[in-house]
Amino acid sequence: MALTDMQCRAAQPKDKKYKLFDNEGLYLEVLPSGGKYWRLKYRWHGKEKRFAIGVYPKVSLLKARKEKERIREQLSSGIDPIILKSQEKHRAAFESAQTFEHIAKEWHVKGLQAWDPRYAKTIIHRLEKYTFAEFGHYPLTELKPTTILACLQKIEKTAPEMARRIKQLVSHILRYAIVTNRIDRDLTVGLETALVRYKKSHFASIDIDDLPKLLTALHSHKARLYHQTFLAIRLMLLTFVRTSELIEAKWEEIDFNRAMWTIPAERMKMRSPHLVPLSKQSLHILRELRTMNEHREHIFPSLPRPKQPMSKGTILMALKRMGFGKRMTGHGFRSLALGILKEKLGYSHEIADRQLAHVPKNSTDRAYDRAQFLLQRTEMMQNYANYLDDVCQIHLC
Repeated sequence: MALTDMQCRAAQPKDKKYKLFDNEGLYLEVLPSGGKYWRLKYRWHGKEKRFAIGVYPKVSLLKARKEKERIREQLSSGIDPIILKSQEKHRAAFESAQTFEHIAKEWHVKGLQAWDPRYAKTIIHRLEKYTFAEFGHYPLTELKPTTILACLQKIEKTAPEMARRIKQLVSHILRYAIVTNRIDRDLTVGLETALVRYKKSHFASIDIDDLPKLLTALHSHKARLYHQTFLAIRLMLLTFVRTSELIEAKWEEIDFNRAMWTIPAERMKMRSPHLVPLSKQSLHILRELRTMNEHREHIFPSLPRPKQPMSKGTILMALKRMGFGKRMTGHGFRSLALGILKEKLGYSHEIADRQLAHVPKNSTDRAYDRAQFLLQRTEMMQNYANYLDDVCQIHLC
């Protein structure tokens, strides 16, 4: 005879557990502690098994019967509900462990062999700084596009370009998750439409005609700048390397006899060694720096941390003090030099471009154009240094 809800409510605990049967294997098991549990008895390949449906009264008699019908349908389809429930439990545990941070670190490890160490360090730093705290703990199955968008919009308030880089980075990770069967779509698709549109600007750089003003400001501030910073700006003017290439320079890279600075591949943006012919003026600055810092590994050591190179912000801060804060950057010296070399000194773009350590944009040119123009570049660097001296003498003497 089928159970009634009144019987279920009225069932009282006894010294030993007992069962109140409904039908088709469904029964309510009453424990001495007072707990009441729904069970379903069934046979699977001739063996009697029991499936736990739930606790009464949270699972009512009606719900228990509906669950029984669902389970019997599984049985008729050749599915053991206990095995299925175990599989679902393990799948849920696996998915909850597949957080964005977990997958991101897994993806990062996969790329380590192919990436430059510095690039790999930059990637994990950006992930830790911008994403892990925001949604790194989210299982991928629970991560939503709106959650990622909120993170990107937070970033773009102060760094619009970084927001787009982080979006691209997250997309790479999610596509890895797709091919490893964690999720089925890239949640970042379309998010760029919700970000503020802006035009990426070039690094600030003065016009060629403003060079005398810059040189005047530099020399007039000489007494107010730390001497190493003053020399760093002068050497950047003469060599127009990237800021990181300058401040991370080591004495072992300088060949005074050959008047050549060889920047190793690992410190170059394009990951190939770069030669910088040193003018007489550059050598004079380096010799002065050697009397100051010869016992240090770096040519421009940090004052508070002498074993480390000086900060990237040092040159920017000095330019700001000189009144060029919004008009000039470390990278701007490269644009300035390119303009002078082409417009004032008449050198071809190809020769000047090689000294800037640029590579041809066309893939065919990159494959076949191996010209380094080293002799022409050596002459060019001396002529460029002489030009700077001439401008300086005209306007400062």
